[in-house]
Amino acid sequence: MAERFSLKDHLFNEETIGQLAAEYAAALPNFDADAFHSEVLAGLPERQLLERLDWIADCLEPRLSSQFPAMAAQLEAAMPAPLDPTLKDDDFGQFIHAVPGILAVRHGLELHRDRALDLLHAATQRFSMELYIRPFLNRWPEETLKRLTLWTEDENYHVRRLVSEGTRHRLPWAKAIHLTPGQTLPLLDRLHADGTRYVTRSVANHLNDITKIDPARVIRHLADWRRQGRQTQTELDWMTRHALRTLIKSGHAETMEFLGYRRDVPVRAALTLGAAQARIGDQLRVDAILEADEDLSVIVDYRVIFARPGGKRAEKVFKLKVGKMTAGKPLKVGKNHRFKGDATTFTLHPGVHQVVLQVNGQDVARAEVMLKA
Repeated sequence: MAERFSLKDHLFNEETIGQLAAEYAAALPNFDADAFHSEVLAGLPERQLLERLDWIADCLEPRLSSQFPAMAAQLEAAMPAPLDPTLKDDDFGQFIHAVPGILAVRHGLELHRDRALDLLHAATQRFSMELYIRPFLNRWPEETLKRLTLWTEDENYHVRRLVSEGTRHRLPWAKAIHLTPGQTLPLLDRLHADGTRYVTRSVANHLNDITKIDPARVIRHLADWRRQGRQTQTELDWMTRHALRTLIKSGHAETMEFLGYRRDVPVRAALTLGAAQARIGDQLRVDAILEADEDLSVIVDYRVIFARPGGKRAEKVFKLKVGKMTAGKPLKVGKNHRFKGDATTFTLHPGVHQVVLQVNGQDVARAEVMLKA
């Protein structure tokens, strides 16, 4: 059996810690790169991913000035060049460069707010400071929101993305923030027409978070953006689908109406699976044929209902097709579904799994597969 991928070891290892040590040694006189490297590596095995970042900060902190303004200057001096500003998406940077954010919170939050925010502004151009802006939003909401409003017009798209990503209501891995949609939506109003997908994806993800709090408000906001016409139609259509994806999967009536999809879908559907049994790690063919007596716009998904220990169930929705049906003409859709045995966030278990075909959020057909170890 192949060795399971370890994200924490991929991100933090002899090579990446050596790179970080070299960056600080090049910027700071008398920085002992070898000692720092050895100390960090010795403490990695016992720690999980985010704990490793705190540990790196623990090892770095005694080697820096105890006065935060001077510490911030040292952290900035050791930063690598900003991420390529000519790119438009998925240039996330390296986790090792999150350390300035940790130290900004530890030493700048209470007594050096403005200098710490300056540090986060510089650091997020190397690695997203989305986790570390949040303590400032909780401690200094008005002051931090004022700074973020300025950053919506920053020339660096990583800074603009931070405004949206750092204020998300359900940001993965992050601590909760005490902001309301009424406080964060004005920031999105300034960002939704951004020309960079990295920013608009964050805006859409932020809206998707808010749909779990106030779906009607999100729909009204998207409708207002449509009327404004500041974003290209293609990009706004993509943002709208992405922002409403959770509501689409649940068949939310107002969402379907807003997007122009009928919930009373008059379709006949047949769902077939490539095999009655599969093993964890296998690919299973999922095919469907849909027919209707009138032209229809459709969102076709399938939902897997996973068997869990103790008779429990868990579900996840997967995309098949967004398109149009022509009256009297069969629509054939399908894909290979892999039952991932190496997923880092979800563990599969043997048992009967159900596959449910959805059209416009409504169940129209189902089948079963026995999953074996």
